[in-house]
Amino acid sequence: MMRIHFIAIGGSNMQSLASAMKKNGHEITGSDDVIFDPLGTKSENEGLLPKKLGWYREKINNTLDIVILDMHVKLNNPELIRAQELKLKIQSYSEFLASICQDKTRIVIAGSYGKTTITAMILHVLNYHQVTADFMLGSPIPSIKETLSINNNNDFMLLEGDECFSSAIDRVSKFLWYLPEIALISGIAWDHINVFPTFENYVNQFEKFIFSIQEGGVLIYNEEDLFLKKLVESSVHPIKKISYKTPRHHIENGITFLDTSEGSLPLFVFGRHNLMNFAGAKWISQLMGINASDFHEAILSFKGAEKTT
Repeated sequence: MMRIHFIAIGGSNMQSLASAMKKNGHEITGSDDVIFDPLGTKSENEGLLPKKLGWYREKINNTLDIVILDMHVKLNNPELIRAQELKLKIQSYSEFLASICQDKTRIVIAGSYGKTTITAMILHVLNYHQVTADFMLGSPIPSIKETLSINNNNDFMLLEGDECFSSAIDRVSKFLWYLPEIALISGIAWDHINVFPTFENYVNQFEKFIFSIQEGGVLIYNEEDLFLKKLVESSVHPIKKISYKTPRHHIENGITFLDTSEGSLPLFVFGRHNLMNFAGAKWISQLMGINASDFHEAILSFKGAEKTT
């Protein structure tokens, strides 16, 4: 049993991690300066809501085994400063999550766009076929109650991989902590300009990510992103590289149909990006043991992954 303190426990990811750790028998405390509903009510129901909002140095002491730091916490946060003064173990959300899933087969979905949708598609297919896996979503979506699920009995950990830095004191891209056996990159388009001031600096995070994949692992990538295609194909890292592209399809009366060996399959969602997302999700699902026919059967009922607040 560990005593774990969460600085900025009010975010969806931090709250989900705190909840999972509490269910696993650890003693949890936390702080935040604002917590909005529905997370406030949920935190209260689970006994995770701080008694008073704000930052309190006295919450940080030598009885703590670890302090988990949210990415938005600033360097001048009083609790962070106190934890540093006491030389306590401080980890970002991503570093801590990586440490507790290191014995699982880690699958990371990365890219400048589409990663939440692809992750949601895979989870939809797994749930449809009653296949369980641990997972982490970067943000809440309506079809899935939690952003994090951890069970000691599951072999796979499906992670949405973000290229942003892990925390104010951990200037490492979040997805570099996970060291996956299987990974997907949906595309590279210069994002987070406030964090990565040049395109070269931004791309460098993805170069590092490719090299973070375990040797002998698998990288699935979107070949229609020509920059990504060149980046992956020029990499000397000893991994298997599998490309995907927009699948064959046609549109009738405003409905998009996938053209497959099993016939034309009608989809609830539409658009080229979603079709590419299907192709990537299909590869990952197959590597997790779901064959093509079972993937097609399940994906017909997927209705999207619009993010919620």
